[in-house]
Formats: sequence, structure tokens, C-alpha cells
Amino acid sequence: MSRPMRGMHAHGSRQGRTRRSAAVAASALLLLAALLAACTTSPAPGRAPSDDTVALLLPDAKTARYETFDRPLFEARIAELGDYRVLYANADQDAAKQQQQAESALTAGAGVLVLDPVDANAAVSIVTSANAKGVPVISYDRLVAGGDLAYYISFDNEKVGVLQAEAFVEGVRASGEDGGILMVNGSPTDSNAALFKRGAHSIIDESGLRVLAEYDTPGWSPEKAQEWVSGQIAQHGDAITGVYAANDATAGGAIAALRVADVDPLPIVTGQDAELSAIQRILTGDQHMTVYKAIAPQAELAAEVAVKLLNGEEVTAPMEIDGTPATLLDPVAVTVDDIMGTVVADGFWSVGDICTPAYADACEAAGIG
Repeated sequence: MSRPMRGMHAHGSRQGRTRRSAAVAASALLLLAALLAACTTSPAPGRAPSDDTVALLLPDAKTARYETFDRPLFEARIAELGDYRVLYANADQDAAKQQQQAESALTAGAGVLVLDPVDANAAVSIVTSANAKGVPVISYDRLVAGGDLAYYISFDNEKVGVLQAEAFVEGVRASGEDGGILMVNGSPTDSNAALFKRGAHSIIDESGLRVLAEYDTPGWSPEKAQEWVSGQIAQHGDAITGVYAANDATAGGAIAALRVADVDPLPIVTGQDAELSAIQRILTGDQHMTVYKAIAPQAELAAEVAVKLLNGEEVTAPMEIDGTPATLLDPVAVTVDDIMGTVVADGFWSVGDICTPAYADACEAAGIG
């Protein structure tokens, strides 16, 4: 009896082992099939780069041009070029937020990034991530501080500073006031701000004007500019004969501080971007000048280059900057005498936009409309 029992036990164990081996083999095959299917249908992480999707990543909403001009002009030109999709994000002057937005765009399958960096240095990691996925990056308006860029399009930003300073020095001298000036520069994280400052100093340093104090405005914040200028008014008072402001937003902050302090007459104040509020301040004499940058050619060229890159076509440029194909457009100085021939002639702003009832008399006096 014992032998048959051992034989039956041995036979039952072999059958059990056979069944377990077959089950394990079947499970392994199913797992392998699932892994192969996953690799085929959804690459990790995110989608593969698409040939019909471009991401436009802009830095802030405080500078009016981005939402008013850059985004709609870019999107309109993309639509004209074919059946392409734009993923849009605005970083609200937050470099970490822009990093997240870029990662989301890459995960969603963007085939090209058009990047206007909040922080030129921090944005290098965005370019590196895009390059790792084979996604080209166009550096838009501001030059990223490194990485393998496919294209750079902006304005001659050092010339912007020169134009501002030339008009500024001429205005201060014409005012006949003898004192000192304040310099309200742009954001320390903006690569363009350093170029504006360099261009401005190249003129101001040779002018004989005395710089009372100088400030790099965090995030181009009008509120920060106003706060700083208020402190300088308390310190220097009537000695302030001019305020070099690097853009119209900081100019607005500076003028607000001067108004609150009842400074009269207002000193000469510069700006940049030809914002509507700045054009109207120029008409009333609160702001001396701004710099007009024709954004339509910039946004449209960026769209055209992006589509070429999506399609794997070669792109060319008139110059190279730091080894990157680049196009730099020309800025134009605008005072009260130039409004009709610049922003109105180009359709940037219409007479109706500018000459609202509150500015009707100023428009008439300036010969506008």
C-alpha cells in the first residue's frame, strides 16, 4: 500500500507543478504583451512630439503688449499657415510656473516651443528638457542664457536704450532744470533689461547728467517702481529733473509716485512698448517719450519659423547671436510729434483708441485725428 501511495503522491506533484508552470508562463506572456502594447500606444512620459502643435509661453500679463498683441498676432498667423494647434500659457512673472507650463506643453506633445523667458538663466532647463525630447525652441523677444536654441527673434535691445537716452537727455536739457536724474531699470532676471541699461548708460554717462540713484525693478513691477521713486522723492525732492524708466509700466509707476507727491512740473520721463496709456500720457505731457516696437512682424515671423520647424524645414536668418540664427528688428522712438507717423500709421493704435473723450483736447492740440 505504501508504494502505490508514494507513486500517486509523486504523480500528483508533477501534475501540480506542470499546471503552476503553465499558469506562470501564461501570466508572463500576458504581461509582456501589455508592456509592448503600452510602448506602442503611449510613449512615456507624455505624448511624442507632434507635427501640428506649437506652444507659446509668454512671461507676464503686467506688460500689456503680450496679451494685447503678441498672443493674438501669433495665433492668427499660425491659423493662416494651416491646420495647426497653439498651446498658450502665461507665467505671470513666475519662473517656476513657466517651467511647469513648459513641461505640461512637452507632455501634451508640443512639437516646437516659442519661449519668452521670465528668467533667462532659469529657462535654460526648459531648453534642455525640450532638446532631450527633440523639440526645437525659439527664443522669443528675450534671449535664453543657454541651451541649444533653434532661433532667436527680438528687437535691437541695446538700441532701445540708446533711443530712450537720446530723447531723455535732449528733453532734460530743453527743460532748463539743473539737478539730477533717477534711473528705473528693468527686471534683473530679464536679459533684455541689461541691454536697455547698457544702451542708456552709453548716452547718459557721456551727457554730464548726474545720476542720483538707480534701481533694477523686480518683475518689471509698476508697484515696485512707484514705491522706489516715492522713496527717492522723499530723499531728493526738487533735485529730480528726470526719470529714465525702462518701459511704460515702470514709467506709469514713477509718474504715479510723482503725482502723489504733488511734483510740479513733472520731470522728463521715458518709457518703452508704446502702450495705449503711455501714448495718452505723452499727449498730456506726463510722459516724454516711449519706444515703439512693431510687434506684428515679430510675432508673425516667430509663427512662420515655428511652422517650418514643425515640418522639419530648414530655417535661415540674417545673423547669428551666440551661435543661434537670429533676427533683430528696429525699434523707433516716439514723442508727441511722432504718434501719427508711427503707431497710428501702422495701425498699432487708431485715433479712436487714443482720442477718447478724456484726451480729445490733447489730441486736438497735438494735431491727431
